[in-house]
Amino acid sequence: MATLTLDRKLAILSDAAKYDASCASSGTKKRSSAGTGGIGSTEGSGICHAYAPDGRCISLLKILLTNFCVYDCVYCVNRSSSNVPRARFSVEEVVKLTLDFYKRNYIEGLFLSSGIIRSPDYTMEEMVRVAKSLRTEHKFFGYIHLKVIPNADPDLLAEAGRWADRLSTNIEMPTDVGLEHFAPEKRPAEIRTAMARIRGRLDEARPEGKSRSKPKAFAPAGQSTQMIVGADAADDAAILNRAAGLYSGYSLKRVYYSAFSPIPDASSRLPLKPPPLMREHRLYQADWLLRFYGFSVPEIVAGGEGGQLDLAIDPKLAWALKNRGDFPVDVNRASRETLLRVPGLGKTGVDRILSTRRHHRLRLDDIARLAGSIETMRAFIVCADWTPGGVIDSPHLRARLTPRPQQMELFG
Repeated sequence: MATLTLDRKLAILSDAAKYDASCASSGTKKRSSAGTGGIGSTEGSGICHAYAPDGRCISLLKILLTNFCVYDCVYCVNRSSSNVPRARFSVEEVVKLTLDFYKRNYIEGLFLSSGIIRSPDYTMEEMVRVAKSLRTEHKFFGYIHLKVIPNADPDLLAEAGRWADRLSTNIEMPTDVGLEHFAPEKRPAEIRTAMARIRGRLDEARPEGKSRSKPKAFAPAGQSTQMIVGADAADDAAILNRAAGLYSGYSLKRVYYSAFSPIPDASSRLPLKPPPLMREHRLYQADWLLRFYGFSVPEIVAGGEGGQLDLAIDPKLAWALKNRGDFPVDVNRASRETLLRVPGLGKTGVDRILSTRRHHRLRLDDIARLAGSIETMRAFIVCADWTPGGVIDSPHLRARLTPRPQQMELFG
């Protein structure tokens, strides 16, 4: 086999990494104020542009250590039986690329995953060597996100968390049945065990009460996971129930939803077409409602039909239209929990309303100023100079509030 240049390896292994969506770096603290400047180049192989909750664009070098793999997961383009170009970085090559990109101000950190080569322990050890070399030999203070190999030795997971800011273990499919069907060599229990071990380490790293002893740092940005959407028959209710269990059971920072993308030489067991991208978008909105707005999974999925989210409107609006008896809400009296359920009203707007109404009764123009827009929420609120009258019961309300197909609101 011909020797590949570093540029060719980068092209192959950055392309192979594009199917992993979980590359945001929000939630961590900078390890040093030195060498963590702004974003430079916006182009180039391997540069992933992720967005933090505050809207900052975060550039990461997103690559695989190798796309060789001993597993033959049906949904994976890098499966052992796949006819794709193969490449493998050495530890030193990944370190060099990361430092070169970082010094040129192209990236703020590294996102490193890998196919499984030789054994889970060997692969995990190589990835840990990359992170350790960057931290100890090169004093790299940028962000590092490492993918966890589920059945690797617990000591390797512990060391990975020592050098990385975030760890992630992909649950991959929404149900155990789906994973066993498409990836029979992987064990759902092993994935959950790895996540539980990481949670245990994270708990140990938290300072206890007023104790002056400082525990050893461990993955300060926590852990995350990813689920593939649309490869199996799991509906949105099953996906969100799995996500809710992961959040409560393993203290995850994020669950990422990745719409299945057809791959070359695909198995007949896989769908011929990807799911609508809007489905992935609605799942992210629903996930936001779970984590920050006090909704339960049954409430969210009740807004759609047959366990699926409504693709035409966001899940909060879908819920409100199914529960019109809870509206209109008086913005001058309602609790924070109630205001968070008003369509079109986000967390920041709610906090502004609660702060401002202590000083005077709010009018409709106040709400528009505090919340940014009232087009959706005006049908669901009462304020000092406004009441929606019978609009809330209008059979045409859904049609009036349904956005045009090209519009895509994040959190309403």
